[in-house]
Amino acid sequence: MKIWSTEHVFSYPWETVIKAAMRKYPNPMNPNVVGVDVLDRSLDAEGRLHSHRLLSTEWGLPGIVRAILGTNHTQTYVKEHSIVDPEEKKMELCSTNITLTNLISVDERLLYRPHPDNPDVTVLTQEAIITVKGVSLSSYLEGMMARRMSANARKDSKSAVMTSYLGSHLIKD
Repeated sequence: MKIWSTEHVFSYPWETVIKAAMRKYPNPMNPNVVGVDVLDRSLDAEGRLHSHRLLSTEWGLPGIVRAILGTNHTQTYVKEHSIVDPEEKKMELCSTNITLTNLISVDERLLYRPHPDNPDVTVLTQEAIITVKGVSLSSYLEGMMARRMSANARKDSKSAVMTSYLGSHLIKD
């Protein structure tokens, strides 16, 4: 099991970052997510927005990794649940893969909140638990996946900033 975490600060208010986060896929800077389907979206009694989405992803794993895992299957599906709380100014997003769960599980949690000292800035805390099961070199594969998540997180933070910028100019409330 590999535990991975990172934090990123966006130079935009929470509302703008959340609008961008909800629209960040599909995204040419992270082509691994090839499709997004909203399965359910509703408001609860406290006014929090709950969204359940299904993400279609293409991992593009190197041949050596596919050989170690014993699969050529690289398209996977991820279930995602998010809660946007406008009163608390908090968005929590949890996702987990639903494909290849007999080999790999990735449980990810993202938390978006305004910076405690500057409400015009948003902090994203991202963490994941990566577990590769039943194959040799599992520790190596978990480390490789954590490195890939780090690279994708850097791409996502750059693209989310871009989307935030566009969102603040294109989305009129």
